[in-house]
Amino acid sequence: MLSAAVLTTLGACGAAPDPKPAGATGDAKGKAQPGTATSVADLGGMDALVAAAEKEGTLNVIALPPDWANYGEMLKAFQAKYPKIKVGSENPDASSSDEIAAVKARKGQKRAPDVLDLGIAFARSGAAENLFAPYKVTAWDKIPASQKDVDGRWYNDYGGYVSIGCDAARVPTCPQTFADLLKPEYKGKVALNGNPTKSGSAFGGVYAAALANKGSFTDIQPGIDFFGQLRKSGNFIPVESTPATVEKGETPISIDWDYLNAGYAEQFKGKGVDWKVSVPSDGVYAQYYSQAINKDAPNPAAARLWMEFLYSAEGQNIWLRGHARPVLLPVMTQDGTVDKDAVTKLPQVQGTPSFPASAELDKAKATLAEKWDKALS
Repeated sequence: MLSAAVLTTLGACGAAPDPKPAGATGDAKGKAQPGTATSVADLGGMDALVAAAEKEGTLNVIALPPDWANYGEMLKAFQAKYPKIKVGSENPDASSSDEIAAVKARKGQKRAPDVLDLGIAFARSGAAENLFAPYKVTAWDKIPASQKDVDGRWYNDYGGYVSIGCDAARVPTCPQTFADLLKPEYKGKVALNGNPTKSGSAFGGVYAAALANKGSFTDIQPGIDFFGQLRKSGNFIPVESTPATVEKGETPISIDWDYLNAGYAEQFKGKGVDWKVSVPSDGVYAQYYSQAINKDAPNPAAARLWMEFLYSAEGQNIWLRGHARPVLLPVMTQDGTVDKDAVTKLPQVQGTPSFPASAELDKAKATLAEKWDKALS
């Protein structure tokens, strides 16, 4: 999520791999084992999946900050529902690229992440590198075709809009648009949530800026140029925006997902921070994050059980209570399983968003990797 971590913190990249866990592939009779199961039916149903996951006894997650889309509640709820499974949450501030690096560096090790929460560009590139296991959750047919890989190697989970958060206690007039951010009064105040070459949220911020400056899904360059201009004016500061930097006043204006900024507004009540959130009308951009299972997950049954939990009504409503828009929100609204109170607290946005295609995301990611650092130098 937040791109504060570096690969070295993931540890012992050159260490000898642990033995591959038993049951990671099919048995001698060809019956599906957790590591090859592509659906819960392959394992004989949910009870069998739970039993297999409890036998493993562990789930390794990575890059899940407690204050990101309500993951703190999500982890506690899963642990309470399946107390025989110990959840190891490592490096919560890691970025999507750090997650991919961990999968590669720890292949065959018991410490490897079982599951991943990734920016969509990283989910697609990881699938192309054959890093993920195909698995279709019980709710598979309810996930729109445009929000999932046809083979089940990744599927979108929750999303939101790029927004501008602002501490009205420190900034007399909060910006409402990307154009506003160029004003001299915001010198030394504007930040992104990470580096866009590594962080999905920062990537979305640059894409939104491109749309606000006559760019498009096929042309992210105007967004890069915009931040280059912000940097030269002194308005943009290369400091990763986090709850801590916001509370300290180091990043009083933060370009981030609306569900994170909305969460800040609640988190900072009574702490001297008056956090306001607006979705810029000149750069309306929405994006989902995606879930994936490590193809070489050391705990393949627990990984699949985690996915089933996330895509249950219980899991989807937990994200919703974190101000994120779960991928099954339309279906749950229709069948009455949605948390209606949580819906009323979502940041308001006008219009229906469109989403970039895979090739457009790949092109934007490549352009950022090539030109971002130069633009800010």
